[in-house]
Amino acid sequence: MDINKLRADALKAVMAGASQKDFANQHGLDASYLSQILNGHRNLGEKAAANLEEKIGLPSGSLVSPATSEASAPVKAGLSALEQLKQSLAKVKGFSNEARERIVAAAADPDGQSTDVLPANFAALRPTNEEIVIRQYDIRAAMGHGQVPPDYTEVVRNLVVREEILREKGVTYTSKTALAMISGWGQSMEGTINDKDLVIVDKGVQEFIGEGIYVLTWHQELYIKRVMRLDEENYRLISDNQHYENQTARIDDVTIHAKVLLIWNARKA
Repeated sequence: MDINKLRADALKAVMAGASQKDFANQHGLDASYLSQILNGHRNLGEKAAANLEEKIGLPSGSLVSPATSEASAPVKAGLSALEQLKQSLAKVKGFSNEARERIVAAAADPDGQSTDVLPANFAALRPTNEEIVIRQYDIRAAMGHGQVPPDYTEVVRNLVVREEILREKGVTYTSKTALAMISGWGQSMEGTINDKDLVIVDKGVQEFIGEGIYVLTWHQELYIKRVMRLDEENYRLISDNQHYENQTARIDDVTIHAKVLLIWNARKA
């Protein structure tokens, strides 16, 4: 496995589910630099890894050589990459069993999600068959003036919800793994979605399927708006707050990312 990937996975394990922003503030790191390393957009060289070890207070070699040690025996041929990683991590000093498990879970990426998404202690959750884990993303969608879409997506926490609660609210969705939570931002949807309300969305809906509230990009800015189709060429973007004007948008200029299902104050969208 690539040493840069191993170092990034080791760093994720050290973070133990903390958000990138909080972890960066805690250790005096640049949040943008940290994000680039974790998302694989910047290599973590040996010197930089050693500097991070010192800043974070890790044992020497924890990030520089996360899957190797002087006493390491040669890895057996024929093992999968994950098995090799497990074998190597077993010989590394300075990591708890929990940290090792998190590194392996991050490398396995069991949900098939993009590596731009941080696990955020996802493996530590143990939902029952009647429960769903919904990841909350560090994304703000504007209900007013547009928010510029983030360059990366970070999971800040996970919510465990009983399926029966969603059924009672009449919520249907494309799949459990398509569910996510984001924050609304602004006043244009007030009365339905208030400023900073959390909303559950279905990422499996990426096209207009009838009038409803959608997460969308229009002219490179991210919005939460009620959408109705005017004609073959135009949508009407509706603000539920009557103090805001509705807007007409060309269908070709709008990209739908998700459909809003439930506002997390028990109001159905």
